[in-house]
Amino acid sequence: MKVGRYLAGFVLVMGFLIAFGNRGLVDNYMMHERLAALKKANQDIARENKDLRKTIVLLRSKLPYVEMVARNELGMVKKGDLVYRFSQ
Repeated sequence: MKVGRYLAGFVLVMGFLIAFGNRGLVDNYMMHERLAALKKANQDIARENKDLRKTIVLLRSKLPYVEMVARNELGMVKKGDLVYRFSQ
């Protein structure tokens, strides 16, 4: 009888350690979730790097693109352009 109780207690303790212990099932699940999030972040950064490389190539080689960026983002104008200012 006592052996059965000890065996049942041992099995319960081992099951608890397997589920909730260090590198247990719960920890493994959380690590898989974190890995998936890190992979997604890595893909987003890789996509952003690819876009930035394209922008660098365009800025180095295409003068009309540089002009468009200067006009749209910096608010620059060419000589001879008419500038309209609206008061608010």
